[in-house]
Amino acid sequence: MARRKLTADEVEQRRPAAPQWNVEGGALQREFLFADFVAAFGFMTQVALVAESMDHHPDWSNVYRTVRITLSTHDVGGLSELDFQLAAKIDALVPDAAGSSS
Repeated sequence: MARRKLTADEVEQRRPAAPQWNVEGGALQREFLFADFVAAFGFMTQVALVAESMDHHPDWSNVYRTVRITLSTHDVGGLSELDFQLAAKIDALVPDAAGSSS
């Protein structure tokens, strides 16, 4: 799939597909809270496998039980369809016990 930067209108059209993600600075962002560090790290491992299979990797950080993820497509300088696809796959990995703090 050719990577192409989405227009502002296209981003708004896709927002309902990623309702728990914020659009900030040309990127999708979400923060996840888990029961503990092991649960957070396990989630990150699952995300890493999905991201690698898509050849689309997040910017992220982890502090104890909090995982912050930022998605953008660096080679197009903003959001692409891949970011929304990865966000949906990440959301599908979130266990019921985890929540978004944003």
